[in-house]
Amino acid sequence: MCAAPRERSVFLGLLPWSERVQVARALRTETVGGLVLLGAAVVALVWANTPWSGSYESLRGVHFGVPALGLDLSVQHWTADGLLTVFFLVAGIELKRELVAGGLSTPAMAVLPIVAAVCGMVVPAAIYLAAVTAGGGYAGGWAVPMATDIAFALAVLAVLSTHLPTALRAFLLTLAVVDDLGAILVVAVFFSSGLQPVALGGAFAGLVVFHLLQRFRVRGWWWYVPLGVVIWALTYNGGVHATVSGVAMGLVLRCVRDREAGEDASPGERAEYLLRPVSAGFAVPLFALFAAGVSISPPVLGELFTRPEPLGVLLGLVIGKSVGIFAGTYLAVRFTRARLNPDLAWADVFALAVLSGIGFTVALLITEVSFPDPAAAGRVKAAVLLGSLLAAGVAALLVKRRDRIYRRLWEAENRGEDADGIPDVCLQRPDGPAHGTPGGHQRRTGHR
Repeated sequence: MCAAPRERSVFLGLLPWSERVQVARALRTETVGGLVLLGAAVVALVWANTPWSGSYESLRGVHFGVPALGLDLSVQHWTADGLLTVFFLVAGIELKRELVAGGLSTPAMAVLPIVAAVCGMVVPAAIYLAAVTAGGGYAGGWAVPMATDIAFALAVLAVLSTHLPTALRAFLLTLAVVDDLGAILVVAVFFSSGLQPVALGGAFAGLVVFHLLQRFRVRGWWWYVPLGVVIWALTYNGGVHATVSGVAMGLVLRCVRDREAGEDASPGERAEYLLRPVSAGFAVPLFALFAAGVSISPPVLGELFTRPEPLGVLLGLVIGKSVGIFAGTYLAVRFTRARLNPDLAWADVFALAVLSGIGFTVALLITEVSFPDPAAAGRVKAAVLLGSLLAAGVAALLVKRRDRIYRRLWEAENRGEDADGIPDVCLQRPDGPAHGTPGGHQRRTGHR
């Protein structure tokens, strides 16, 4: 018998199927996706601050496309307007899932993350406007510090925590989904120019066809991929930022399984499963590679704290997001019927609020569309990077402290003790259950 030929991996070539499956599985995790994104940002920063920075600028300025269709874009714009659409398509699917079966499926469940996210966008924007008003700066960048980078935030949380409640990650995910929706609405409403009704009408018609294909259970990528490209191109030529088309298609995709048709996964679930590795391992890192390359020198770093625009972004990310999200969560719990998950403490919420100050991908995108001056955009991008780094550092300290507390609780429970170190058996009456509860252990969580 002849042995089956072994798969060979080729350097810079196509990986064997088994290895491709492993890479895709890894990229579906927040940790790996965040690390790939971080690596791309570091490469961009190093490349842009070396003697070879001219080659970096030349590469991202190369134009190609189809001029007859209005699609003659630079490499930088292809990554921002084209590839990043995949990221927003995945975000749209996540939002649809939250709306139909997740934390936004009922008004009572949706109040808390929506109020927290809205406050987490309003307060940073207000801080930015206050800074530029006091310093006489450019007010058009007010939306830059509003957005949270969910990939980075979840990656930090995944790396640092092993014993934190799962409710914390769920709250952050729901919060970030609402935050992404708010950011893309801001881009669509405030940063659209030269609207073309005919092209936008064509994009809307394409979305209607997309919906009908879903409604009649039409399957096959050969229907959806060409249609999606047409919708994207019409949206771009319609004067609206093309990434809006990704969110729209994600919201149209059906995210509930049709049990009668024997579906083992909904179209939204299948699309997210296939596209998340593409987004995390290719689209977002390439965008970061051509967007994060800013000059970092002592004069530029000094301007971050002296010019109103970068200072407003810096304060908005580090302080505004923390204050806005924490205050919004507290006000929602205090004055509405919303309730904080019983597994979470307010210290957990504060750590999460600080973590939400990591504003990378969407913040860089908004910087590019809101600052026409490349020099000003470079300073603001540097402020985004520094602010995200500071927020990540402070959040890491807070998250690690909370993780140690929950680890001690977990270890105490495994030893049969309560949080105060007293064995549960010592709290048992000879003839019944522990004091303080109808049928079990007396829990002490006040130290949290």
